[in-house]
Amino acid sequence: MGTGNEHKLIVNCLPLTDTERAQFTHAAKNTPQEFIGDPTQRGNMTWTAEIPENLKTKATAIIGNIPPEQCAQCPKLEWLQTWSAGVDKYQQPGILQPGSMLTNATGAYGQSVSEHMFAMMWAIMKNLHIYAANNPQATWHDAGRTISPNGKTALSIGTGDIGSHFAQLCKNTGMTTIGIRRNTTINTPGIDHMVGIETLDNVLQYADIIAMSLPSTPATHHLLNTQRLTKLKPNAIILNAGRGDAIDNQALAKALASGAIRGAGLDVTEPEPLPAESPLWREPRCLITPHVAGGNHLEATERRIIAIALGNVRCYANGQSLDNRMPLRG
Repeated sequence: MGTGNEHKLIVNCLPLTDTERAQFTHAAKNTPQEFIGDPTQRGNMTWTAEIPENLKTKATAIIGNIPPEQCAQCPKLEWLQTWSAGVDKYQQPGILQPGSMLTNATGAYGQSVSEHMFAMMWAIMKNLHIYAANNPQATWHDAGRTISPNGKTALSIGTGDIGSHFAQLCKNTGMTTIGIRRNTTINTPGIDHMVGIETLDNVLQYADIIAMSLPSTPATHHLLNTQRLTKLKPNAIILNAGRGDAIDNQALAKALASGAIRGAGLDVTEPEPLPAESPLWREPRCLITPHVAGGNHLEATERRIIAIALGNVRCYANGQSLDNRMPLRG
């Protein structure tokens, strides 16, 4: 007797090796699977995926970040597994059908993104960004006092995979860590003190480092605004590697220009790319990178993405609940 899986089709866009394809075939059991990923993309900073026309009407599951408009061209699609952690564009109304499952690669990017944030923090603490900017002018000039992380307090706004990894790095340099999250009962490695989002205004005054790794939601839009920036210490450093709209860019630019805070390290901005006319580009206290903290810059990240997808393919084939389920917006 059939299990019903023969009526399903997984279209796998991951750039897998032959060995990895064999692992996915084994995990899918009797669920058909088409591999369309290009192995030569392995090691590229970004992976791309397009579903062939002949598979669009058959696909019930897709592994990969396809163009959002292609989702509507796949009428049987019931599950999309992305290789990214961010899934904003797939959560929008009309992209996936109601009842469809959306899963992401949360858990793959914590090491890469947190290390990038940590490097930005060190650079700003030690004025390295200022010296780098002066190099083309052959400027031999002391940029002034530096600071050490030892004895400082880091506030992680967002304590998921990235926030937890960042907090653990901070702990290794003698910092105290505070975490902000809605559900304070969840144990998070690296966090000394977990507090609720409603206490944000009270704890900002204690933070030397404000590390943001939030998704883009109405509740997080411009979470760090003019009013909250005024609560920060003069030597505070803001880091953002979540979504750019969590910070009011204009308010941040004014705070930096006035010397109200020491600096900011931004891997994400609002919008992206950051327009050339933004004052943040010309602000010497601001270190900007073009949304590169995650991606596939670490080989370990690629391995984790593949492992997450492999586990979910196994669950899908066995009719079990999937990991990393993300809500769709109505």
